[in-house]
Amino acid sequence: MNDKFTDKYTVAAAVDGKLDLSDLRMDPAVLAHQAVIAEENGNPQLAENFLRAAELATIDDEDVMRLYEALRPYRSSAEDLDALQASLESRGAARCAELVRQAAEAYARRGLLR
Repeated sequence: MNDKFTDKYTVAAAVDGKLDLSDLRMDPAVLAHQAVIAEENGNPQLAENFLRAAELATIDDEDVMRLYEALRPYRSSAEDLDALQASLESRGAARCAELVRQAAEAYARRGLLR
């Protein structure tokens, strides 16, 4: 590893505000590779989480935060979650869209929709 890299990415640089989120963002290919390793080692749930993370790594940070907020109990209606699912599908985030669909079903069953 070169000194330029190690000089930039330090804990001190993060604490001093010299790094921003783009410096720390995971590469979708790295996350997909981690999913393969998890699957090969008998952890399909972790593999699926890595694949969803790879999808989220391609989405704007503010949109990801809106997704998390929408998935909190009592924050969204069934229609809101349907629209969120469609939006994720249109962005190529099929796994995340499926998670939203499952959440909408569970929230409806448990009375957690707005």
